Amino acid sequence: LGVGGATTATAVRSAPPQTRGEDARAAKPAQPPAAPANGHGRIFVSPLARRLAGERGIDLGALKGSGPRGRIVKRDIDEALSSGRAQAPARAGTAMTAIPPAGAAISTITPMADDKILALYEKGSYEIIPHDGMRKVIAQRLTLSKQTIPHFYLTVECRIDELLRARERMNAAAPKDGPRAYKLSVNDFVIKALALALAQVPAANVTWTDGGTLRHKYCDVGVAVAVEGGLFTPVIRHAELKSLSEISNEMRDLADRARKRRLAPHEYQGGTTSISNLGMYGIKSFDAVINPPHATILAVGAGEKRPVVVGAKVEAATIISCTLSCDHRVVDGAVGAELLNAFKTLIEDPVRMLV
Repeated sequence: LGVGGATTATAVRSAPPQTRGEDARAAKPAQPPAAPANGHGRIFVSPLARRLAGERGIDLGALKGSGPRGRIVKRDIDEALSSGRAQAPARAGTAMTAIPPAGAAISTITPMADDKILALYEKGSYEIIPHDGMRKVIAQRLTLSKQTIPHFYLTVECRIDELLRARERMNAAAPKDGPRAYKLSVNDFVIKALALALAQVPAANVTWTDGGTLRHKYCDVGVAVAVEGGLFTPVIRHAELKSLSEISNEMRDLADRARKRRLAPHEYQGGTTSISNLGMYGIKSFDAVINPPHATILAVGAGEKRPVVVGAKVEAATIISCTLSCDHRVVDGAVGAELLNAFKTLIEDPVRMLV
């Protein structure tokens, strides 16, 4: 994940946010029953065997595979049918296991064992790179996020031509050296706009805890910074109260020290929201994983030139796609949409950030 200004962008000016997530997806047709875990944590099944088992009501967990590494293949399905060992799974209408109440412990899914993974590859065809502390923490936190936070996503496209013109004028007028010197990036505007949007929509500036919702008094914005072997998310504290030049200089210092791994823990811990900007890599849009204990994260894509209709004319516009990931336990869809629309208004009319 990186940090920095987006290049060029695109989008219809006032399209409403598009919602994705559990509450917006159509129900999918039922799939054949997945093979249950065995003592090693997984049963291997060929796609054809899985389809035949689903069509003919065969319990894959009752079979022993005859394929490579115990893989269940078509002949195992045929043999089960001919020998009468096929066992139909529970039919529709059979009582389901009770869903545990909110807050109840959920059993941990056992990942595929290392020896089983290594057995899939020829010896000498790979090297093992030990995980350092940073990689382990990233893996633990993001796994925790996806397992415990019900994500939903909202996407909006923002026209940033006014922002680019304002940035050019402000940088041209900025002192070139000394303590008051600055050079604004697009990402500095994004940080400021998100902080002000959270101040306008305090219901989104929150954190979920089992004991109650934490509603934060300040808008502390973390920004993902790529470093060798991982990332840091240094935090701009009270970003809604700081000027663009203050945000720019503070972010430049934090990002520089993050890349050198010289941040103090208090500089990257906490925060109330995050930004992940992959625009410098040409990524148009993406969904970011929420960084606990935050309730939101904004994913910012690259800018690109697109034709847009303004009145009776077609103009070339610079558009960026921004996707907000929300924790549905504490941020409802309407609240997330309100936050993203407030952000869009500010980013498209940057003069509002100066008032």
